[in-house]
Amino acid sequence: MTAGEWESLCDGCGKCCLVKLQDADTDVVVYTDVACRLLDCGSCRCSDYPNRKAKVTDCVVLSPALVNELGWMPSTCAYRLLKEGKDLYWWHPLVSGDPNTVHDAGISVRGRAISEALVEDAELPEHVVDWPS
Repeated sequence: MTAGEWESLCDGCGKCCLVKLQDADTDVVVYTDVACRLLDCGSCRCSDYPNRKAKVTDCVVLSPALVNELGWMPSTCAYRLLKEGKDLYWWHPLVSGDPNTVHDAGISVRGRAISEALVEDAELPEHVVDWPS
């Protein structure tokens, strides 16, 4: 798979850019409705994709090998679906031909996430949600 083909798997949902909390005792990961400061919560795309890793040191740059290690990837994520041998959903832009179907289907974080610039770390537990996974 070429780099362009790999990148095209991203459906633009923005779920992987949500802040996640991990329980130190159980390793359970939960999602919040708080998004990385670089995520444009309207378009659900990174506002500085080429420089994201330099600006957000804990940003995860996905690779085929890394996807196998990331148990927190949303169940709807194309990278995870392919790893599990499953088909893409009807709303995925590669299936529908329309980058807006991910939003129209209510899969993306559009209208449901806020920037981490607006939330203090101590407030993150108040923002735990169950809809991303």
